[in-house]
Amino acid sequence: MSKKIQAIRGMHDILPDRIPTWHRLEDTARRVLEGYGYSEIRTPVVEVTDLFKRSIGEVTDIVEKEMYTFPDRNDDSLSLRPEGTASCVRAAIEHGLLMQPQRLWYRGPMFRYERPQRGRYRQFHQIGVEVFGLEGPDIDLELMLMTARLWRALGLEGFRLEINSLGDAEERAAYRAELIAYLEARIDQLDEDSRKRLHSNPLRVLDSKHPQTREVVADAPSLLDHLGETSRAHLDHIRAGLERAGVDYQLNPRLVRGLDYYNRTVFEWITDELGAQGTVCAGGRYDGLVAQLGGRPTTAVGFAMGIERLVELLELGGAQNDPGIDAYLVALGERAQQEAPVLAERLRDALPELRLLVHAGGGSFKSQFKRADKSGARYALILGEDEAERGVVGVKALREQVEQRELDFTALTELLAGTPA
Repeated sequence: MSKKIQAIRGMHDILPDRIPTWHRLEDTARRVLEGYGYSEIRTPVVEVTDLFKRSIGEVTDIVEKEMYTFPDRNDDSLSLRPEGTASCVRAAIEHGLLMQPQRLWYRGPMFRYERPQRGRYRQFHQIGVEVFGLEGPDIDLELMLMTARLWRALGLEGFRLEINSLGDAEERAAYRAELIAYLEARIDQLDEDSRKRLHSNPLRVLDSKHPQTREVVADAPSLLDHLGETSRAHLDHIRAGLERAGVDYQLNPRLVRGLDYYNRTVFEWITDELGAQGTVCAGGRYDGLVAQLGGRPTTAVGFAMGIERLVELLELGGAQNDPGIDAYLVALGERAQQEAPVLAERLRDALPELRLLVHAGGGSFKSQFKRADKSGARYALILGEDEAERGVVGVKALREQVEQRELDFTALTELLAGTPA
C-alpha cells in the first residue's frame, strides 16, 4: 500500500464543519469595514523577495528565519508573503492608487516558517486594513474604534487594547542611543537573540519574550520620555478619543511591534484566552514605507488580525456551526425521482436564499430519512409517487414536534421563506 500523503506540518485543512464560523467572521468583518467606507483589494501570495527585505527589514526574525523563499526558473528570488502590508503598498504604488487618500482592506493566507503551536501556524490567514494619505491621529483612532465595533458585532469580549508611540525618526534615534547604552551595561543578562539585535535593532529587545531579558527591559528608559511636542499631541489625541468613546486601553511604553517600518502609533488587541499567542489584532502607523518602496512620500496606517485566533475565540464562546441546510428533499419512486430535481429548481427560483439538499444515490425511505435528519436540516420534504401525482409535497419538521403535513407549491414556499437564514 502506498504511503498516504498528509498536509505539511503547520498548514491545516479547514473542514466543512468549521467553515460556518469562518464565514461568520469574514462576513461580519466585511460588513463592518465596508460600513466605514473601506474597499477590498486582493494581492498575489507570491512576491519578489526584495519587497519584504526592504519593507520588513533584513534584521528581523521574519526575513532572517521565517520566510518561504525560493528561486523561480529565471533565478529571481521569490517569497510567499509573510504579511499583507508590503504587498498592499506595492500594489498601491504600481497601480497609481496614491493620487488620493485610500482606505483598503484585504483577507487571505500568509506564510511563515515558525514552530507550529496553538495560534501560530506556517500558513495562517489574516484580515487587514491599510489607509494611505491621511496624516492626522483621527484615522489612527478610527482604526481602533472600528476594531472595537467588530468585536461587539462578533459578540467577543475580554480584549485588552494596548497602545504606544514610537515617535518620529529623530526621536527614536535619540532614544536608541540611550537604550543601547543601558542594555550594553547589562549585556550578560540578555538572551542570545537580544544580544544579536543590540546594535542592529535594539527596540526589538523591548519585545523579547525571554524571562530574564524582560526583567532587564522592565527598568529600561522609556521612549515616551523622548517624544517631541508633535508626537505627544498625536498620542494624546488618540487617548482622548478612546476615552470619549468609552473604549478602555492601556498605555504600554514597551510595545514596539516586530516590524521595522512602524513610527508613532502602534497598538495591539490582546486576549488571555489563547495562552502565549494572545495578540489577535495589531498595527500602527508607517509613514515612511511608501517612499521606501519607491512611491512618493505618503502617510499610512493599518492593522492585521489573525483569523484562526478569532475563530478559536468564537468557538470557545460557544459559536454554533450552522449545518447550512434548510430542507432535505427525499424522493421515492421513479416518477418522484424524476420530478424531484424539477421541484428543487422551482424552489430555488422562488427562494434564492434557500439552502436545499436533494437526496442522490437511491436507497430506501428509511435510509433517505436518516440522511435528512443527519444533514441538520430543519425540514424533510417528502415526494412519493402519490404526492407527485397530486402536486403536493409532504413536510416533516425535524427539529420540533409538529405533525407532518402536505402542502402545495405556494404553501411550501411560504413555509420555507420563514426558515431562518
